[in-house]
Amino acid sequence: MSDLESLLARIRSCQLCAASLPNKPNPVLRAHKNARLLIVGQAPGIRVHTTGIPWNDPSGDRLREWLAIDHDTFYNEKKIAIIPIAYCYPGTGSMGDLPPSKICSEHWLASLLKQLPNIQLSLLVGQYAQAYYLQCQRQATLTQTVQHFQDYLPKYLPLPHPSPRNNRWFKKNPWFQKSVVPIARQYCHALLDQ
Repeated sequence: MSDLESLLARIRSCQLCAASLPNKPNPVLRAHKNARLLIVGQAPGIRVHTTGIPWNDPSGDRLREWLAIDHDTFYNEKKIAIIPIAYCYPGTGSMGDLPPSKICSEHWLASLLKQLPNIQLSLLVGQYAQAYYLQCQRQATLTQTVQHFQDYLPKYLPLPHPSPRNNRWFKKNPWFQKSVVPIARQYCHALLDQ
């Protein structure tokens, strides 16, 4: 068993925040040392928690559409690592799913990233991913951060969360589909086709 496989096994059996979760912990993430693309979301939703398959929901459908990546490629962990900010479903609040816990990233992320030496681009999907990775480099709002996406390339590409809950944002910001999506596809395919 490789160091990464051993680390993933420890993460998948993690109980650090079990007492604060609405369901039994079920850490959902994928990684392989050869992956070139990293997708960073916020935390699994209930459907992903139930199936154990990341982005296995309408948000994932939209994300794959944005990137023009088929199902098999998306789930090929030798090409794409999927490591959200929190690995377990956090529960639901009045405005939808609760924010991701910081425990996962604080406890596990540095060790995980050391095991992924080939990552060339990280897609930062949503405000929590952008806050964690970009910190003080991000703009005042998610919209502004995504508008300034070229400032973060080639290492990071900030994206809005593809959740259907954000349909109003997409209607209000048609520039995203016209300007950012083609660049996201271009960068992702350049990495995945190598």
